[in-house]
Amino acid sequence: MTGKELAPDVRRALQSLTGESADVVAKHLVASGQLVDVDPEAAWQHALVAQKRGGRIAAVREAAGIAAYKAGHFREALAELRTVRRMTGDDSYLPLMADCERGLGRPERALDLATSPEVAGLDTPAKVEMLIVAAGARHDLGQHDAAVVSLQVPQLRTNSRAPWRARLWYAYADALLSVDRTAEAREWLVKAAEADADGETDAAERLDEIDGIVFDEVWDDEDDETTDDAGDGR
Repeated sequence: MTGKELAPDVRRALQSLTGESADVVAKHLVASGQLVDVDPEAAWQHALVAQKRGGRIAAVREAAGIAAYKAGHFREALAELRTVRRMTGDDSYLPLMADCERGLGRPERALDLATSPEVAGLDTPAKVEMLIVAAGARHDLGQHDAAVVSLQVPQLRTNSRAPWRARLWYAYADALLSVDRTAEAREWLVKAAEADADGETDAAERLDEIDGIVFDEVWDDEDDETTDDAGDGR
């Protein structure tokens, strides 16, 4: 695991550190990136070590912010993402920042970020992500009908194979379920499940729930008990 596994721009940024620090930061960044989707807490710990040595580098603060977010450390994630936004002027972190506000129990602040002027300058994937976060904030506030309306955007009818479509369709289906529009929700869950090749949502499982499909689980301890009873002649 070496700095060679990092993106070229990150490697260049690390050159501003001393040789030993650059190597340590690079190794921990790589480890954090490899673990962030499978063990977010471990990824966060690696990112913390990198942040302590390379905190003046934006890519290091970004890695720390994303790892903290994935691990559910929303206060720390928000602080890191605010810092990297100040360092870079990049507004693409706004959806994550808004979701951190939700995680901290502050949906009103999430909506404030979602309606800030900077959102207009985001690219389509980030705008869609912000729409999803904002709809979630409205759910948090009990504004379920408003959440439905907020997701009725042109992107909902996309014919493209954009990677964000499954998440948007799932969010819309979830909003429809919250207002008891089950038949419509099922249609959008079908679309989400078909588009969700990477398993980002549980659309297929939600469909099974709506259709009343229940899978019986056989527990290992029950099997063991049955085996033991048979062995005892009972």
